[in-house]
Amino acid sequence: MVFEPPVVTTNDFIKRTIGPPGDRIRGARRIVYRNGVARSTSRTSRRSRTMSCRFADYGIWVDGNALDPAVANIPPRSMWSAPDRIPDGFYLMFGDNRNFSEDSHIWGFAQTGGVFQSGQVKGQQASFTGHAFLIFWPLNRFRIL
Repeated sequence: MVFEPPVVTTNDFIKRTIGPPGDRIRGARRIVYRNGVARSTSRTSRRSRTMSCRFADYGIWVDGNALDPAVANIPPRSMWSAPDRIPDGFYLMFGDNRNFSEDSHIWGFAQTGGVFQSGQVKGQQASFTGHAFLIFWPLNRFRIL
């Protein structure tokens, strides 16, 4: 997806949607579990460290520490349907080189609309602006999506 990120920047971001609203996500030992089912790890770097990521207590926890709503887009508790599920209108986004990518494990949730709930750009407009249609790097994986 292409979207306005919840950080100060002049560019839209393009990242892989890992978790849509309502999903339970947990990452451990280079594997992402979506609703308890392991997803393919082919897009993570073999050199990546073993970061852990999970939802609990109405927040995103990375390596045992909750992301701080002062710097990450974490909605207030009233917007969550459960303490361990992605809230409506919010998405977990990871880059292909997940542990070294500026993505949801650093800045929280991307949003389809409304305003960012917290973090660097709290109160500014949030949106998804497009879909990826082409993979051009690395060249051996060039293809139309």
